[in-house]
This record gives sequence, C-alpha cells and structure tokens, in this order.
Amino acid sequence: MSTTAPAGPRSKRRLILDAAIDNFGEVGFEHTKWATIADQVGIGQTALYHYFESKAHCLLTIMSTELERSHERFVAVTQGVASAEEQLRASVRAAIAVEPREALQARILLSHQDLLVAPRVSEREEAERQKSRDLVRQIEQDWSAMLALGIEQGAFSDRDTKTGARLMLGLLNSVWRWYRPSGSQTLDQVADEVVEACLRLAH
Repeated sequence: MSTTAPAGPRSKRRLILDAAIDNFGEVGFEHTKWATIADQVGIGQTALYHYFESKAHCLLTIMSTELERSHERFVAVTQGVASAEEQLRASVRAAIAVEPREALQARILLSHQDLLVAPRVSEREEAERQKSRDLVRQIEQDWSAMLALGIEQGAFSDRDTKTGARLMLGLLNSVWRWYRPSGSQTLDQVADEVVEACLRLAH
C-alpha cells in the first residue's frame, strides 16, 4: 500500500509539504492549523486528506524526507573519495550547505524526534515512522563506516565508531537549534567550525 498520494503533474503534494515546512518551522507544529495549509495551497481542507490523512502524517513525511535527503547527500559527496578525512570534511559541509527551507526541515526533524519512538495507530503514519527509523539507522551506519575507514587508514583514533558517529551527528543536528539566517555567522562559517570539531572528535 502506498503511504502517500501519487505525485502527478497536477499533484499538490509538494506544495502542501512546502507550506507545512514553512509553517511548522516558523510557528511550530502545534500552532499550525491544518486549514491554514489548505488555504495557502489553494485547496479545500477536505482535499488535504487525499495526500495526508492527518497533520501528524504530514509531519512524519517531512521528517522521513529530511532523513532521506541527508542520506542521499552523504552518499553523493563521499562516493569515490578514498580518504576518510576528506569524506568527513565533505559530509559535514554537505549537511550544513542547505537552502532556507531545508534548514527549517532539519529543525522540524530535530524538534519532533520523539514521534519516532512509539508505534502509530494509523497505518500511513506508522509507515513514515518506520521509514524514518530505518533511515536513522542507515545514516548512523554510514558515518560509522566512514570512521572505521579512517581508523583503518590510520587517520582517526581507534575508538568505538558507533559512538563517534552519534556524537558527530548530534553535533551537526544541534546547529539547527540555534542557527538563523539573520544571525552573525554564515553557514560557511558554521561549517568551518563543525568540520574542525568533528575532526577533533575523530583524531
């Protein structure tokens, strides 16, 4: 069974997700009315249920989409790079070099990770929750394998790679708690600092 409505040329799915990201990221999931999303997309509230059966289903879809984007970006920047240290530098920069809406999406994921803990009653919500959990495990495995490669190459200290991966991912995720485009630091400057912090953890 498909977890979402098909995204054809007349589909509003992407517009709904974008409107939801903007609202959930700016005013919060709890304070966003489902009707507001419908109004911004230009459809009736009932039509939303063709794409998402609930506001929570939409939120979980945003979360799984962000995790999928993170995994795909990691694979794209590390593929064919022999040096684990260069992989680490590229992975951190790729994770932080995001568009404003992607930054909101990352913040939403960080703020609602508790939703991934307990099973959902709804079949479609549960499918997105399970997809997200699988992606979390995959991302941790990706980073753990990168650290293991660095240990094998003699570039990184020989320590538990799973713990190291979780520490680095936690550091990366924490950026979205405080980073704002209007702040004093650019994303490039933030990336420089996070790269150095992750290298210190690895060495």
